[in-house]
Amino acid sequence: MTAAERAATAMPIMLEGKVLVVSGVGTGLGRSVAVRGALAGARVVLAARTESRLTEVAEEIRDMGGTAVSVPTDLTDDASVTNLAESALAEFGFVDAVVHNAFVQPPHERLLDTEFESVRRGMDINLLAALNLTRKLAPALEKSQGSVVMINSMVLRNQLPNFGAYRVMKAGLLALARSLSVELGPMGVRVNSVAPGYIWAERVQRMVEKQAGERGVDPSVVYDEIAAGTDLRRLPEPDDIANAVLFFASDLARAITGQCLDVNCGHAHH
Repeated sequence: MTAAERAATAMPIMLEGKVLVVSGVGTGLGRSVAVRGALAGARVVLAARTESRLTEVAEEIRDMGGTAVSVPTDLTDDASVTNLAESALAEFGFVDAVVHNAFVQPPHERLLDTEFESVRRGMDINLLAALNLTRKLAPALEKSQGSVVMINSMVLRNQLPNFGAYRVMKAGLLALARSLSVELGPMGVRVNSVAPGYIWAERVQRMVEKQAGERGVDPSVVYDEIAAGTDLRRLPEPDDIANAVLFFASDLARAITGQCLDVNCGHAHH
């Protein structure tokens, strides 16, 4: 068994009895956080717009003996976010951790050229949704002395062009996490961020295949070129990011707050 295979199957029971809310559950990182959270002993509340995705992940968790509740949620709609918070508390009575994974990718173009309304819409989901859900769950998190984890991005660290709108949103999310750490810390609630780089999942795999097709080379060539920019010469997989997220959500990180952990196989140093 390779190191990657061992990492994929091994999961310490470090969230036993805790309730974990995960927003932005899809086929990649959100699913991985939810599934590995369940493997770590948590009861998981799944939130996203697409109900079919929630159903699929919930069934996966139940099939392996875990507990999962699906709450279809539009994170840009205040009533829908209120319903998510109330549904989690009605089902379990408390919440120990919330992971903000929902995001939209703005157009890949200059910030000066990006449609202003597109930036505004991106702010709603990439920044303000995390604030709104955290505010609604703050009383519950105070009671449980819980944790908030924001999913950020390596875009904070690099100078790649045409990521201006996304960089602004993620920089705002980092400032939000640090500000909430200051405000919620005296209540016993920790707030941290995890910043992945390229995640070897569906979105990046499609990008690699497209570039390989345009150049007439095998996708492994493009992968190796990207991975050459990392110290480990590979790209992190969703489970690698999820492990860092769940560490922050657990009591193992009980003295850590206001921090941002980069998980990018050494693609950028901070």
